Amino acid sequence: MRRDRNAPRNGETRAPRGEVVDEASDDTLPENAAPVLDSAKEPAATEGDNRRAGRPDRTRPAETAAEEAAPPPTSDHDAQAPEIRNQEIRSITATEGRRMERNETRRDRRQRPEGSEVVRESGGRVIFQFNNQTFVESNDLPRLSRDARDVYYEELPRGMVRETIVRPDGSQIVTVRNRQGDVVRRSRITPEGREIVLTYVAEDRWERDRDWRDPGDELPPLRLRIPVREYILDAGRVDDVDSYYAFLDQPPVERARRLYSVDEVKRSARLRDTVRRVDLDTITFATGSAEIARSEIDALEGIANAMLRLLDDNPAETFLIEGHTDAVGSDISNLALSDARAESAADALTRFFGIPPENLVTQGYGERYLKVATDGPSRENRRVAIRRITPLVTPVASR
Repeated sequence: MRRDRNAPRNGETRAPRGEVVDEASDDTLPENAAPVLDSAKEPAATEGDNRRAGRPDRTRPAETAAEEAAPPPTSDHDAQAPEIRNQEIRSITATEGRRMERNETRRDRRQRPEGSEVVRESGGRVIFQFNNQTFVESNDLPRLSRDARDVYYEELPRGMVRETIVRPDGSQIVTVRNRQGDVVRRSRITPEGREIVLTYVAEDRWERDRDWRDPGDELPPLRLRIPVREYILDAGRVDDVDSYYAFLDQPPVERARRLYSVDEVKRSARLRDTVRRVDLDTITFATGSAEIARSEIDALEGIANAMLRLLDDNPAETFLIEGHTDAVGSDISNLALSDARAESAADALTRFFGIPPENLVTQGYGERYLKVATDGPSRENRRVAIRRITPLVTPVASR
């Protein structure tokens, strides 16, 4: 029997990572449901853990009480503080760079956190362990550069690298990565020269998180104050396809303290919990498989059309595609499998429905965030989920 991930170690008392205030009379949860919030599925850090890592305790200081008591944001605009929305953004191409040779851009040049250990490299994925956790990384270049006319790289000051993908129509996808390989900026530049900012981190934060601290550790535990049925949408329960659009168009459940990189969001359950989740339980993955059968592509049409409508409203929307497995198999194999599932879903959304690949980011989580608390085979746990993370990663306009 696998150890309970939420159990404290050595008799220590752990603070709650998150709680659901309003889930009474909710019939959307499956039998033997795991906690609703992914952050509640992780062992919370003890005070000793926090002191050793130099992190603040995850408590509710008095100054946050009034903010927590406030109603959830009613719009993306309301979910961002004025200093986020009103910051001046320089063009992603404003800084002059030095053209790099291809052999200078290899992914193994990236600087992972000190003390991390690579345990497997396979199929373009790197699995490594750090701080008692296991992570999987994959390269999104094949997905973004399919049919590209050109791809080139430039070295920027402070060890940054700028990647430019030139599409046949003349549009460009421009990405800036820091020394660790994290995406700190990404923009689409149209053939007419208009820049659409997809993800944005202020330059003064580009090198702050070298130790891979969870940015959620800066936040108090999340208190979800809406019904679970308004927070998680199970695709299998959708009768009206317009429900997807209405659901994804909803703002975060709490106000963003700052903008985050997409990699920070992918690494932090606490941050991801602030935005709603669509569980694509209409797609069935066979045990050990990441393949989406051609007969199941139609099951993506409703969510794909909703995403396209949102992109018509705001071309800068960013969606996180999460891959998950059940608890059968090893942790490492499940991480690789779940990442492949997320990538398969993103690839299908692009190839069959025309969703631009740069508006999609993918991440596998293996068996870490089970939907149903079981160590056995579970269709509910072999799933892909989608979150609209735009308000966390780029300034939004009022609409």
